[in-house]
Amino acid sequence: MFQMLCYSPLALDIPSIRRQFPILSQRIGAYPLVYLDNAATTQKPKTVLDAMTHFYETSNANPHRGLYPLADRATQAYEDARSRVATFIHATRPEEIVFTKSTTESINIIAKCWGRTLRAGDVIALSVLEHHSNIVPWLQLKEERGIDIAWIDADGTGRLNMETLEKILGEKHVKLLSLSALSNVLGTAPPLQDIIAMAHRAQCLVLLDAAQAVAHHPIDVRELDADFLAFSSHKLYGPTGIGVLWGRERLLDAMPPMLGGGMMIDEVDCDHFTFAEIPQRFEGGTPPVADAVGLHAAIDWLTQFPWQEIEMHERSLLTTAQNELSKIEGLSILGGTSQERSGSLSFTLDGIHPHDLAELLGQRGICVRAGHHCAQPLHRHFAAPASTRLSVALYNTEEEIFALAAAIQEILPPFR
Repeated sequence: MFQMLCYSPLALDIPSIRRQFPILSQRIGAYPLVYLDNAATTQKPKTVLDAMTHFYETSNANPHRGLYPLADRATQAYEDARSRVATFIHATRPEEIVFTKSTTESINIIAKCWGRTLRAGDVIALSVLEHHSNIVPWLQLKEERGIDIAWIDADGTGRLNMETLEKILGEKHVKLLSLSALSNVLGTAPPLQDIIAMAHRAQCLVLLDAAQAVAHHPIDVRELDADFLAFSSHKLYGPTGIGVLWGRERLLDAMPPMLGGGMMIDEVDCDHFTFAEIPQRFEGGTPPVADAVGLHAAIDWLTQFPWQEIEMHERSLLTTAQNELSKIEGLSILGGTSQERSGSLSFTLDGIHPHDLAELLGQRGICVRAGHHCAQPLHRHFAAPASTRLSVALYNTEEEIFALAAAIQEILPPFR
C-alpha cells in the first residue's frame, strides 16, 4: 500500500488552483458544476491547453524523420516529454518509456508481445480488484495460447488474500502477476512492495496498472521494483489519447512489436523487415506529439505541489465523504468505512438504481459515475451489480462533498 505521508500545515490554495481550470467555472442550468468523476478522467489546467495550442501553432510536424525546423522542434518536444515522464516515475532511462494511446493499450502490448513467450499451462495471476483492461487481454491470451488464469480473492473490505497469493505463487507456474496499484472502485491499494517481493521470490514478473494511482501518489518504479507499469495521461490532468508503458529495458528489448508500419522499423525489404530499437519499435505510426506535449505540461503542473499536501487534501475529502454519506439511511459504502482510501469511493443506495441517482445528480450539476466501472468481478464479489462512484482530484472541495450528500437527501424521498 502507498504510505500516506504526514505533513502540516495544509498549504494548498484550492481557490487559486480551481481558477486554473476553465471548465470548472461553468454552471449546469442553475447549479455550479461539481465534478466528481476524476477516476474516469480529470479536467485540464490552462497550462496544459496552452502548451498543446502553442505546439500546434508553432511546431506541428511529424517527428524524427523531417529535415526541417518544424520537424526538429516536434522531435525535441516529443523526446523531451519522454524524458519528463522518465523523471516523473524515476525510470532509469528515457528509452524505458513507451508512449501508447492508453493504459489499456499498454497492458495489451505486454499481453500480445511479451505474452508470445507463454505456452499452454503457464499462469497469469490477477486479483478481483482489476479493471477490465487488466482482465480481458489475459482472457484473450487464454483462448489463444491455452494459458491459465489464477485469481487472488479479497475479503469484505477489499483487502487481497495474501495467503491465496502465496499459495498461487508456490503451487502454480505463474509467469506474471498483473495487479492494480489502486482500485478504481474502492480507492484501496494492496501492499505493493510486499507483493512484488513475494512474486520475485517465485521468479514471477509483475505488471502494475497505475492508471488510478498516478495522480494521487508519487511513483518510483525503481523503489517499487516492478517489471512493467502502465498509466494514462488523461487521469493525470493531461490530454486523452496518450498513455505510458514503462518496462525494464532488458524485458522490452526482448519483446517483438505489436503494430507494424512506419516508425517501428529499422529496415524493410520485399520479403523481410527488421524492427527498430526500443522504444520506437512499439510506437508504430504517427506519434501523438501534441498529446505528449500536453502530458509533459500536466506533469510540470502537478509536480509544483508537494505530494504530501496533495495526499492530505484528497484524504480529507474522502474522509468527509465517508462521514457524510454514512449518515444517509440505506446507503452502503463498498468495502466499508474503515478503509484508507485514495481517489475513489463507491456506494449503493437502497431504493434507487445507481444510473437513476447519477442522472438526477447530473441535473443538479453534480457529476458522478454509475455502473460497474469496468470491474464486474469486483462488483460480483460484493453482490452488487452496480454502484455509484465519487472520485476526487486536487481541485475538489469539501463544499462539493457536502453538496453531493445534500443532493442525495433531496433526491431520495420519492424513491422511498
